[in-house]
Amino acid sequence: MDDHVCRRFLFVRSWFPDKLDTNKNYQFISDEDFKKYCTSNRCNGDLEKINAVCLLLFNEFFGSSSLLKYHNNINIVDYIMIWLSYMLNLKNNVPGITNLQHFYTTYINNDKYKTTITGVTGYTNYKDLIDQKKYFLDMDSNIISNFYEAFKLLCEMYTNFDEKTSYCSNCSQNAIKFVAKCDELKKDSSITSNSSYNELLSTLSNDYNNFKNYYTSKGGNCKDFPLLPTAKTTQISVEFSEHTSKQTVETSDQSPKQTSKQTVETYLQSSAQSSKQNPEQSVQILEQISEVTSSNLSIGNKLFTVLSIFGAIAFFLGISYK
Repeated sequence: MDDHVCRRFLFVRSWFPDKLDTNKNYQFISDEDFKKYCTSNRCNGDLEKINAVCLLLFNEFFGSSSLLKYHNNINIVDYIMIWLSYMLNLKNNVPGITNLQHFYTTYINNDKYKTTITGVTGYTNYKDLIDQKKYFLDMDSNIISNFYEAFKLLCEMYTNFDEKTSYCSNCSQNAIKFVAKCDELKKDSSITSNSSYNELLSTLSNDYNNFKNYYTSKGGNCKDFPLLPTAKTTQISVEFSEHTSKQTVETSDQSPKQTSKQTVETYLQSSAQSSKQNPEQSVQILEQISEVTSSNLSIGNKLFTVLSIFGAIAFFLGISYK
């Protein structure tokens, strides 16, 4: 992914918005740029227009007139399929099958997607490229929406960055939203248990890190850009929470500070014995441990405060009685 790729999708959205109008219809502001992909330069119906835009995108990145550097960047197919799936899902599914399955049978199986392309190693036409991503055909519409939202946030970072001034409007806010969305996706077991979804999530994550590197190389400051959560970090966060709960019960007669200190020490010892973490993961793990520990201390401090109040009441009642 780069600025050029994202601007092509931004260009498409400018005359074919990614939301329905007030009457729940697609909005085709202009067809000047894609009508040549329609039959006799005339698109009839929503699906034919969506098909024309899809062909335009494939031609932009993999056609004979496209830049050669994109020909072997097969990950772009992921982004085209995310866009296509999302746009098709804006309206109700065809009964019995997903919109994308219907679209695949009706349009992708025809000759326009079988036109020979060159310079793309291992693929002879657009259909070959799409067939490597056929898991999209059965993808849940809610999952598609989340992937599309993450994709848009990432693209906005690329398109909002001015490399001449190193200024990027809303980049840090979009980065925070993007990482939060990726964290949400990684916590969804239906995604993490699916190798194809994981691959798609990995593509987005890699392009986020690539943007950070690109941003830094042009003089930008990424200090406000959060780190992406890792599967290992998520697992450790859960394990630590379970560990602290167990330790709190076992050491309930000790002070909150003693309990938290012993809990962290014993957990770090067990973690160190099981695996060696890289520096970035270690920072994330320590931050999570700090959050959990702070929570435990907060509970302990509140309990201490309540007991102190009862003690003070008992003291004054004793004086009053005397």
